[in-house]
Amino acid sequence: MSKILVIEDEAAIRRVLIKILTEENDQYELEEAEDGQKGLEMIKKNDYDLALCDIKMPKMDGVEVLQASRKIKPEIPFIMISGHGDLDTAVNTMRLGAFDYISKPPDLNRLLTTVRNALDRKELVVENKILKKKVSKNYEMIGESPEIKNIKEIIDKVAPTDARVLITGSNGTGKELVAHWIHQKSERSSAPFIEVNCAAIPSELIESELFGHVKGAFTSAIKDRAGKFEAANKGTIFLDEIGDMSLSAQAKVLRALQENKISRVGSDKDINVDVRVVA
Repeated sequence: MSKILVIEDEAAIRRVLIKILTEENDQYELEEAEDGQKGLEMIKKNDYDLALCDIKMPKMDGVEVLQASRKIKPEIPFIMISGHGDLDTAVNTMRLGAFDYISKPPDLNRLLTTVRNALDRKELVVENKILKKKVSKNYEMIGESPEIKNIKEIIDKVAPTDARVLITGSNGTGKELVAHWIHQKSERSSAPFIEVNCAAIPSELIESELFGHVKGAFTSAIKDRAGKFEAANKGTIFLDEIGDMSLSAQAKVLRALQENKISRVGSDKDINVDVRVVA
């Protein structure tokens, strides 16, 4: 059963929305709030699959409700309800994270289609989170010894930061495992985690692998190709066996660390990247 919150200060509009949705699907559980402040309080206390929110309301307008909700429960899709004079604001709310908007008076078909699409999106987000949890179990850290507890504590301290991390240890001690945990517990966990085994890539190809290349940069470069740093943008790149990287590649990695910029092999164009490096 899908739980939907209707935040609208006009009682007549609230009744219409609730009536339409109830008649459309008896599996919808509807709750209502008469203003933005009340709506936000309900969002804090309850779990909703969808929120329909008016833009112009007393105490707290719809934009403020959307922004506050995105901070505490970003998974809730918002459909904004706009009057004719609110259309520019409604479009702007989509840049702020709203799923869509509908105009007053609500068109029946448009409303129902938008609600169905938003609920489908919410379901996909939930499924994605479940899959990520399953994946993370493959990298579970097992043990209760003082040494393991100490490592977990260090990970918990460093993971939420954007600090670059160097992991040291003998072969088989779990350096890759630690790298995955740092990413999973970081603010970047929803973004890509890209692994590069520097020892497994020939020295003449490592720069192309890390930074990409443009067509014609070398004999086999038949088309432009993005590198691992671009693929990891907004996320984490794990440079395994970094000590085996060629000196020329190290110089380019240094530039990426200092300036957050890379350039593809064969190009002089800078590309801005936002990547956390774990090695």
